[in-house]
Amino acid sequence: MPTSRRTFLYTLSAAAPLAAQASKDAVRLGFIGSGIRGKQLIDEFQAVPGCKGIAVADLYDGCRERAKEQLGAGIQAVREYRAVLDNKDVDAVVIATPDHWHERIVLDALSAGKHVYIEKPMTWSLAEGPRIIAAAKKSGKVLQVGSQAKTSALTAKAKEIIASGALGKVNMIRMANHRNSAEGAWQYPVPPDASEQTIDWPTWLGKAAKRPFNPHIVFQWRRFWDFSGGVAADLFVHQFTQMHEMMNVKAPVAAVSMGGTYKWKDGRTVPDVMNSLVEYPEGFIVDVYVNQANSQQPRGIFIYGDQGTLQVEWTKLTLTLEPKQGDAQHYGSINFPKKTRDEYLAKYAGEAGAPRPEPKEIPVERDQTHNWWFIDSIVNNKPSRENAEEGHYAAAAAHLCNLAYRNKTRASWDPMTGKVKL
Repeated sequence: MPTSRRTFLYTLSAAAPLAAQASKDAVRLGFIGSGIRGKQLIDEFQAVPGCKGIAVADLYDGCRERAKEQLGAGIQAVREYRAVLDNKDVDAVVIATPDHWHERIVLDALSAGKHVYIEKPMTWSLAEGPRIIAAAKKSGKVLQVGSQAKTSALTAKAKEIIASGALGKVNMIRMANHRNSAEGAWQYPVPPDASEQTIDWPTWLGKAAKRPFNPHIVFQWRRFWDFSGGVAADLFVHQFTQMHEMMNVKAPVAAVSMGGTYKWKDGRTVPDVMNSLVEYPEGFIVDVYVNQANSQQPRGIFIYGDQGTLQVEWTKLTLTLEPKQGDAQHYGSINFPKKTRDEYLAKYAGEAGAPRPEPKEIPVERDQTHNWWFIDSIVNNKPSRENAEEGHYAAAAAHLCNLAYRNKTRASWDPMTGKVKL
């Protein structure tokens, strides 16, 4: 997600209910995984009244040192995440590890009695979702998935417009992400001290197959299926989450996908260009894609109805209504004999279709950050604003796209039973 979008979504508003309790009831946070996204989360949570970071776990020594620079030298800083879970002073954990570690750490954290903020995608595979849902329900703790647009005021306003019927029957949605750069293609720099002495490589691999130490995998793990879900799990998920909220739908039932590695010939196993068509039981399709080989970014999500179109950008909404059509068909009647056509058109004399209405920009005020809602749920005993079930279905949409891509076929899914048909 571009920095400008993150800045918008994370702009903090007044938070009086939390600020009033911050001094006496601070939620004490442990951060598990403090790489690029983990670093951002530390900064973002530090801006939220009512919480305090006191512990960090990361398998790379350099990330722990940088976390101390953010939170103070006196924090608990360890390699082993279970040490953070054993810390009785930690009330909640913020997890930002590679995807293949998400399920194990979430289950362990809930079992240890911690509230959980888990970065999107919640899961690495379809099968993991139901297990996390069950554990979250059993624990009674707050579990919030980290897809920032889910709770934005922009998304709430778009949902209101769609529900009002202003678009008529929604039939298609288009969502895209362009990022033509080494950074956008996850070729992140490798720290010069990266080695088996500074990184716990066997633990980092987790459930993945053993292989020789490779620092590029550690810092560029999104390029490989063993550790991530590629462009779908990293980038589709943001938009699936937002779209599910705006459309008030649960999950898709089928997907087809095409793509490949067209530019970044760097040993990655995931595609750098991928396009999926996704079917929803409510009667619309979603055209979603990522292009890591072009930077001409379309402006936002387009929601198409038979009466209007809603363009959802980073900081604004634009509504364009369909023009009113006249009844006379000038083109459709050109095959009539002249006399017959003249008589036909005479019935509609003076009629003219209305011009296309001008697009209308709908202003949206900024609201609380996604991080704020997590702390608010804990402090004020409120339901999660992005619970395990919602996180599962958003990630599942991406997993379904990947199944279709990797098997070169249409992938169908029953969200109720979890059964997949290829």
